Amino acid sequence: MCQAAALLAARHLPQWEVLDYASATKADVPSGTARELAERLGEIRRPELGHPITDLHGPQEARGATVGGTQVHSVRLPSFVVSTEVVFGLPDERLTIRHDAGSTPEPYVAGTLIAVRKAPSLVGLTRGLDTLLLGSDGQL
Repeated sequence: MCQAAALLAARHLPQWEVLDYASATKADVPSGTARELAERLGEIRRPELGHPITDLHGPQEARGATVGGTQVHSVRLPSFVVSTEVVFGLPDERLTIRHDAGSTPEPYVAGTLIAVRKAPSLVGLTRGLDTLLLGSDGQL
C-alpha cells in the first residue's frame, strides 16, 4: 500500500526522497523494497531537486544515493526491522508516506503467502505485491 500511495502522490507532487530503515545487521543498501520504490517512482518522472547535487558544498554522499532519479537514504540501526518512507515536499507543506514492519518481519510473511498462492496462475515476471492486489479493473 505504501508503494501504491507513493506512486499516486508522485503524479501530483514534484519533489520527493526515500528513506530506508533497517536493522544494524542488514548488509544491503538500500533495501530491495526501497530500491524498487525509487525505480518505480522514477518511471513516473524524476523529482525536481531544490539544489543540484553536483553543486553542493561538502560530501555529496550526505545527500544519499541516486536510484532511478530519486535520492535514497539508508539508515541501519538496532531496533529497526524494515521501514520505508517517502517524503514529498512543496513550499510550506510535506506529505509523508511510511510503512513500518514493527518489531518483526511478520508483515512481509502475509505478502509472501499471497504471492505463493497466486504464483500458479501467473505467467512471466510479476513485480510488486501491489500488482497482485490489484483487481482486473486496476483498483485495490
